[in-house]
Amino acid sequence: MTETLIYNARIRTMDPACPLTGAVLLRDGLVVALGEAAEERALGARRIDAGGRLVLPGFQDAHIHLLNGGTDLVETAQLYDCVTLAEIQAVMAAHTAAQSGPMIWGAGWQCGFFGDHNLTREVLDTVVPDRPCLIYDGNFHNACLNSAALAMIGVGADTPDPLNGHIVRDARGVATGMLHEEAINWATQRLPQTGDDVHRQGVLAGQALANKHGITGVIDPWILDHHARIYSGALDRDALTLRVAGACLVTAADTVETMMTRLRRLRAAHGGRDFHLNAAKFFLDGGLENRTAAMLAPYADTAGGNAALMFPQAQIDALFTALDAERFQIHVHCIGDAATHAALNGFAAARAVNGAWPSLHQIAHCQVVDTADFPRFAALGVMANLQPLWACNDPIIPDETMLMIGSARAAQTYAFRSLIDAGAPYCINSDWAVTTLNPFEIIGTAVTREPPRARGVAEPFFPDQCLTVAEAVLGYTTHAAAACWRGHYTGALKPGYSADLIVLDRDIYSVHPYAIAETRVLMTLFKGREVYRAPHFSN
Repeated sequence: MTETLIYNARIRTMDPACPLTGAVLLRDGLVVALGEAAEERALGARRIDAGGRLVLPGFQDAHIHLLNGGTDLVETAQLYDCVTLAEIQAVMAAHTAAQSGPMIWGAGWQCGFFGDHNLTREVLDTVVPDRPCLIYDGNFHNACLNSAALAMIGVGADTPDPLNGHIVRDARGVATGMLHEEAINWATQRLPQTGDDVHRQGVLAGQALANKHGITGVIDPWILDHHARIYSGALDRDALTLRVAGACLVTAADTVETMMTRLRRLRAAHGGRDFHLNAAKFFLDGGLENRTAAMLAPYADTAGGNAALMFPQAQIDALFTALDAERFQIHVHCIGDAATHAALNGFAAARAVNGAWPSLHQIAHCQVVDTADFPRFAALGVMANLQPLWACNDPIIPDETMLMIGSARAAQTYAFRSLIDAGAPYCINSDWAVTTLNPFEIIGTAVTREPPRARGVAEPFFPDQCLTVAEAVLGYTTHAAAACWRGHYTGALKPGYSADLIVLDRDIYSVHPYAIAETRVLMTLFKGREVYRAPHFSN
């Protein structure tokens, strides 16, 4: 029997029956007592003096590409801070010189600086001339290949666009190297693959970073066979230091039969508490940056136009209904208001056939939502899966997406307060590696609708849509646990629940809102086991 007593603490339990207490006793991975009872029963326990600091349940990130992001830390050039083509070339040259493998990867270039107009295969050929190279943008909806990669995958003048993807070509019809959406996945399947050894390093790197920031549970919303294999292997080796739920990718090429055969197999093979595959992932549209977001009305900028849904409504209804009938959760990427509207229609179709049940199907991102659809989230029990870090004006990266959205729809952009006030269930998360996974930078932005001060100063972005600190913390704890289908044993600190908790260096409920982003985790416990401790936190 292993016991730990955390005392002299300001513990917010997220349990309405005992919201605030000063001590918690942990035994064999579970919470067993709180307050005076905890101290009275802690006879031979290891004792941790929290020094009056805030203690919270471990955070859960319900939309994070943990394995992909961790693998990027191991093998991929980091381009997030580049603002010129010369900087991209310098980073890629240095990275290529240090890599001996058959494939060169980069990620993180920003659409505000780069895109179809200036990022081409020639930019990469200069520094990576003899090995295939692919560099993703920061949103992972665009990628640029060098000439060697284009030759390897066989892109020619008559190569058709893949379903829901686009191969960018110049005026002569020659591929520039830039790919959009599903053309990227089509290309990567034909390029040298990352080995399992690197992926195994990646999951360790990703979860170590997550633990450092107080995260003890996640949903990985893009599961392919290799994700299942790597996460399952880590579980078998007792190497997971957080819980993983997964949403398995479904594409427009799927039928009900192909989809259900694959997802039944994966769910049957991976159904434990620490790693389970219980959900399906859909991309109903792309993003505004490459003009693939599906809107109810055309884009409002000079170029205009629009993008089609990636699935027709009839297919959405059929696939959603089949999944819902067999009690899979559904996790949907929606940027434009037409995509969100179509997803809600699909959920309504499924409920009409199958009846209501507590699925907490999720719509991720909710960048633009039609006001008429706000109350439908609550009516259908659909969770708004939100990334508040995006809901600010960036002081560094130019952003033309608001011109595309236009003044008539501007207030419907990241309208998180309106969704919550309309009764939408919600959770809060990062979408790492698209953005930081640091929950405190994200909470700070949710509360202020401004970027972290370390990044610079910008006008608040529709400040009437701010959340409270309490709402944001609920979004990372009890609400996120429910989103992950583990709210009955995680997300709160109460007897019988998993001993997942974090000790913080400040009380985020009382500090100035700008200081929330500077919060540091001093210690993270997962099932009562210490998985992160700040170097300066001695006890």
